[in-house]
Amino acid sequence: MKIAFLGTGIMGAPMARHVAAAGHDVTGWNRTREKAERIDGVSVADTPAAAAQGAEVVVTMLSDGDAVEEVWGQAGGAEKDAIWWQASTVGIEATERLQAAATGPFVDAPVLGTKQPAEDGKLTVLASGPAAALDRLAPLFDAVAAKTVRLGEAGEATRAKLVLNHWILALTASVAETIGFARELGVDPQLFLDVIEGAPMDSGYAQTKGRLILDDKAAEAVSFPLRLAHKDARLVLEAGADGELAPAVKRLYDRASEAGLDDHDMAAVGQLGRPT
Repeated sequence: MKIAFLGTGIMGAPMARHVAAAGHDVTGWNRTREKAERIDGVSVADTPAAAAQGAEVVVTMLSDGDAVEEVWGQAGGAEKDAIWWQASTVGIEATERLQAAATGPFVDAPVLGTKQPAEDGKLTVLASGPAAALDRLAPLFDAVAAKTVRLGEAGEATRAKLVLNHWILALTASVAETIGFARELGVDPQLFLDVIEGAPMDSGYAQTKGRLILDDKAAEAVSFPLRLAHKDARLVLEAGADGELAPAVKRLYDRASEAGLDDHDMAAVGQLGRPT
């Protein structure tokens, strides 16, 4: 198939590369052209409209709903019957707005995973939308993911992604604060990770983020930028998460953003001390 990939950053670039490696004709566009030019097997367009011209599938992998809406508006050359795979995490309200702007089949299919799973083609796709469009996109999902979870109507995947992001954000915050608490008590925080390793309370995600916090490499080893985690924390609250945890997690990411850590990995929340 002829595919347009609009947005080739940390996640979009490896996804586009895997789709091209699967034998599809992929044209990429990115605000910073150099990022698109580095992708093996992918042609580069100067504008979203040029990338989308003649495409059977248009994929958007951008930072937020406003960015997706703007770029989709610029991609005026998209074929009327082209499938729009909206892979960005944008929240409920933006997803509804984008679906209303679609000129053909709209597939709401955000992905789970960070930089390394994207590089390895082992993301999880949460796919919702018209059944025929999901069937058509199945080879593309297979190219980028180890697992595809098919849901119902467009919008259901976004809701599921927000639930899962609630868990991921809270887990990262919990690991960060547990490591901070260990340090306050004079306990080697590595002991915490060693003790839970392999136990029922363990988590591969906790181990990964915990090691990053302890190595203090959150600035240079960016798997998922904190600015995007901060955005996701806001989307979780906007979706109606009104318990005690989600607002507290959002405040933690607020503090990290205010501390200038937006371009660090989300694990940089582990660099924060107690609030003053």
